[in-house]
Amino acid sequence: MMTDIEFARAVELKPIQEIAGNLGIEDKHLYPYGHHMAKVPCELIDERKVQSGNLILVTAITPTKSGNGKTLTSVGLALGLSKIGKKTIVALREPSLGPCFGMKGGAAGGGRSQVLPMENINLHFTGDFHAVTSAHNMISAMLDNYQFQKRDTDQQLKEIVWKRVLDVNDRALRQIVTGLGGSANGITSESGFDITPASEIMAILCLAADFDDLRSRIENITLGYTFTNEAFTVKDLGIAGAVCSLLKDAMNPNLVQTSENTPALIHGGPFANIAHGCNSVVATKTALSLGDYVITEAGFGADLGAEKFFNIKCRAAGLNPKATVLIATTQALKYHGGVPFDQIKLPNAEGLENGFKNLDKHIENLQQFGQKVIVTINKFVSDAQEELDLIKAHCLARGVACVEHDAFLNGGNGAVGLAETLVDVVENDPSGPLAFTYEESDSVLEKLEKIARNVYGADGVVLIGRAKRKFRQLEQLGKAHLPVCVAKTQYSFTDNPKAIGVTKGFHLKIDDLILNSGAGFIVAKSGSIMRMPGLPKVPAAMHIDVVDGEIEGLS
Repeated sequence: MMTDIEFARAVELKPIQEIAGNLGIEDKHLYPYGHHMAKVPCELIDERKVQSGNLILVTAITPTKSGNGKTLTSVGLALGLSKIGKKTIVALREPSLGPCFGMKGGAAGGGRSQVLPMENINLHFTGDFHAVTSAHNMISAMLDNYQFQKRDTDQQLKEIVWKRVLDVNDRALRQIVTGLGGSANGITSESGFDITPASEIMAILCLAADFDDLRSRIENITLGYTFTNEAFTVKDLGIAGAVCSLLKDAMNPNLVQTSENTPALIHGGPFANIAHGCNSVVATKTALSLGDYVITEAGFGADLGAEKFFNIKCRAAGLNPKATVLIATTQALKYHGGVPFDQIKLPNAEGLENGFKNLDKHIENLQQFGQKVIVTINKFVSDAQEELDLIKAHCLARGVACVEHDAFLNGGNGAVGLAETLVDVVENDPSGPLAFTYEESDSVLEKLEKIARNVYGADGVVLIGRAKRKFRQLEQLGKAHLPVCVAKTQYSFTDNPKAIGVTKGFHLKIDDLILNSGAGFIVAKSGSIMRMPGLPKVPAAMHIDVVDGEIEGLS
């Protein structure tokens, strides 16, 4: 079987001007990056079309470490819809270099269901991640300089909460000391690095409605606190304009194409286990302005990505999906049914059925949001038809549509059945208005309690460590009304990555509360999750090379 990169190179890409022209985008609105990539302006957004468009969310059950194929399925569904004559755009996040060179080796779909050119998308693309990294670290440099210049005065800050970011996995940078080597090198202080997808600048880029909103949110970023316990912001530092200058081009969505030349808008890249896990509002709204069906995804399982997609992104942007597609795989079901990871490709009907509890909990969660749910089985070559039939029969008994797809091998043709089922739901029985998990007026603790109980199935929330102090501080600052963004393991409903399936009788432990006042939410850190990941024993980077001018090893 061909590798993903071999599949990708077999595709004859169309000029990006042709892809744009099919969407009605004139050349004057196109900013090409080579022959097959371009930026399009946010000014193409038409709010009337946004509200009337068909937005579809793709999410998944709790994944294994190999994932469930959300990008593959999202692209495949877009291909299937195009096959049946629907004007479709897929709107996705940009891959991070961290996973590309760490665990995954690439994140642009797979097989005959990819976004292209995959090498560019997986690596530097149009420079958006570099812009976010540069903007974030410029704030760090300016803040350090402020502290140095204001040292020994009443304007010096008591506490700095702004760290640095880098788009690689590097555990050694989680905690650092800056300013060593004497007073000429600044003030000695503790700091650290997060990965770029965890940057508040990334969250702001993905949630901003337009450039003016981007600037307003950047001004509101809390960098530290004065000796009178007042928040010190980017506006106080006086550099919002400079930060925006680095993000001017990055604010605009990126237009590319799929392996079957369907349009794709790829923009922004927060992770769902440490951030809000959705592509940008402007990309989603641009897609809704240009297409009849828009397929988007939210990271990891529905308990992380979909929860934040609804409670944070949709609430902020006024979006209301017409349906949600929930991905299941036989392998993930068996894993969450107690089958050892090295045996999940083998037939095991009992293990599969034990995993239905995880599937059912995700269906229940999505229905609580008011969503019409379609389960799709991302089919693997090793899957036994008897097990696929068991999944479909189980979903049918719950009154939920279930369709398998094999877009990996057959592209759009392999997802036509899924596309037809989706269109039937959207045209005849779409989702109603979103029902959010919590009210905006709820306190931080009330929001966390409702998420923990209603989404994770916990008995409640416990604040530990610095989270107790941070909770009091948020109340004093008048920020306790903001939405919450839970940062926790993607492998479990709990804060324990080894607690597979569906766990009962636990409390979600929150050990830190991080104010993202510019993004407009509070990050609630739970368990051992790291905002700067480490590399595995054998990083994917060890298999990536340039051979005869071509990049090899991305998958």
